[in-house]
Amino acid sequence: MKHGKKYLDSLKAIERQKLYDPAEGLSTVISVAKAKFDETVEAHIRLGVDPRHADQQVRGTVILPNGTGKKVKVLVFAKGDKAREAQEAGADFIGDDDLIKKILADKDVGLPVDVCIATNDMMGAIGRIGRILGPRGLMPNPKSGTVTMDVAKAVTEAKAGKVEYRVDKTAIVHVPIGKVSFGVEKLQENLSTLMDAVIKAKPAAAKGTYIKSLVIATTMGPGVKFNALKF
Repeated sequence: MKHGKKYLDSLKAIERQKLYDPAEGLSTVISVAKAKFDETVEAHIRLGVDPRHADQQVRGTVILPNGTGKKVKVLVFAKGDKAREAQEAGADFIGDDDLIKKILADKDVGLPVDVCIATNDMMGAIGRIGRILGPRGLMPNPKSGTVTMDVAKAVTEAKAGKVEYRVDKTAIVHVPIGKVSFGVEKLQENLSTLMDAVIKAKPAAAKGTYIKSLVIATTMGPGVKFNALKF
C-alpha cells in the first residue's frame, strides 16, 4: 500500500519501536495529525483471547467522560408513552410498525443514524428487519443497552458519548476515543475510562497476557504504540 507525503512525514516523527506513555503518546498522535479536518482518534486494543470461543468474548459499553466529538443521531423504535419519552430525551427519529414496514418495503432505505434503540415490546417486529439493521451495526441489543424500557436514559447516554466495544475475529477491539481537537487531557481521560472498562471485562477463561498491545491512531495518521502496562 502506498502512502502520501503527509503520512510519510508523520511516520518520521514517531519512534517505531518505542512504547509511549499515555500523555506523551497522545501528544505525539495529535502532533502527527496532518489532515485539514478534525480527525477522529481511535484506540486499537489487541487482546489475549480467542474470539472463536463463546467464553472468551469481550463486549460491553462505556460512557466516555468527554464524549466522542461526534453528533450522534438516534432512532428509537417505540410506541405511545415510550415514544413521547424518547422525543423528550432528544431522539432524532422515532417510529413503530409503520417505520418497520417502510424499511421492509425499501431494503436500500437510507438510515442516517448512528444508534438504534428499541423497547422490549418492539423487538418481535424489529426481528423482521434484522438483516437490514445488522450489517449496518444498528440492530438493538440488550447487551449494549439498546433494548430497554428506559428509552430516555438510553437516548441520553447515546448522545453523551456512550460507545460499544467488541472484540473482532482477530482479537482486536477498535473504539473511537475523541477528536484531535480534544487535546491530550480529554483524550487521556477517555482512553483511561475505556481501558478500565475493557480490563474489567476480562473473561475468566482468558489465560496469559490479557492486553497484548495498544495502538492509537487518527483517521489519516500512522499508529503510535502505547505501553499498555500503564493502565
